[in-house]
Amino acid sequence: MQQESAEVIGLKVLAWLAAEEEIFPVFLGASGITAEELIARASEVEILSAVLDFLTMDDEWVKACCQATGLDPHDPMRARQALPGGAQIHWT
Repeated sequence: MQQESAEVIGLKVLAWLAAEEEIFPVFLGASGITAEELIARASEVEILSAVLDFLTMDDEWVKACCQATGLDPHDPMRARQALPGGAQIHWT
């Protein structure tokens, strides 16, 4: 996956997340970002990476997001891996 495609997926996930009344405040609290700052920085790779990291912490969130957005359930993780800092770590 190319970085541009990954950023588009990140934006789709962010839009879904922002509409989720129960999950969105959890993201804001966990990330320490305000809603206003998030709006201003929404297209930054660091923000999109944080959004994808947050979403992929919970399989149910991934399923719900992908169902609502039409993404493949593997797309959020693939997108995260395509963004800076998202490479898988091989410990062996």
